[in-house]
Amino acid sequence: MTLKERYRRTIEYFQVNNPLADTELEFNSPFELIVAVILSAQCTDKRVNIIMPPLIEKYPDAESMAKSTPKEIFHYIKSCSYPNNKAKHLSGMSRMLTEEFGGIVPSDPILLQRLPGVGRKTANVVASVLFKKPVMAVDTHVFRVANRIGLTRAKNPYSSEMQLTKNIPGELIHMAHHWLILHGRYICKSRVPLCKECGLTDFCKYYIKKVD
Repeated sequence: MTLKERYRRTIEYFQVNNPLADTELEFNSPFELIVAVILSAQCTDKRVNIIMPPLIEKYPDAESMAKSTPKEIFHYIKSCSYPNNKAKHLSGMSRMLTEEFGGIVPSDPILLQRLPGVGRKTANVVASVLFKKPVMAVDTHVFRVANRIGLTRAKNPYSSEMQLTKNIPGELIHMAHHWLILHGRYICKSRVPLCKECGLTDFCKYYIKKVD
């Protein structure tokens, strides 16, 4: 099977089986999303969705959070992973967003990466979810699934990102991000993948190797 055919069949499968894939993070504004994505690093979306309501009730926008301190923010996010660092990131991000961007979340991933706590992956998530930019955020799920299916031969997230964005049509990249994440989260799990529930096994390199 050619690489082009592998991508075509993967995309067609997800278009049929998960046409409305979206982020599982709950948010009502661009500011809420960037806060949620920062909190989600090495933390489940379920936990972030529990943390967010009281946090946003206290700090509904960048300006209000910018006036707070990391110590005050920590009180609301202490149940997530690495709360001390994330409280500092949220404080710094809010101040820069207020002072340099007028409180408006930028759509450019390069500009987003200037914000404290916003690395390449976080910037790509925000740009793709909010603005449908053709950028691929590669987390552990995307990296694992893409390699297993045979969409990529990557040793690091950056290489995976470059290969995926090269081979997926630009208008589908933001959707493909969710397809791969959700497939990795619920089907193609790290330790015990649910191959019997997967419709990609007839050409999945991982499955074929496992069966052989």
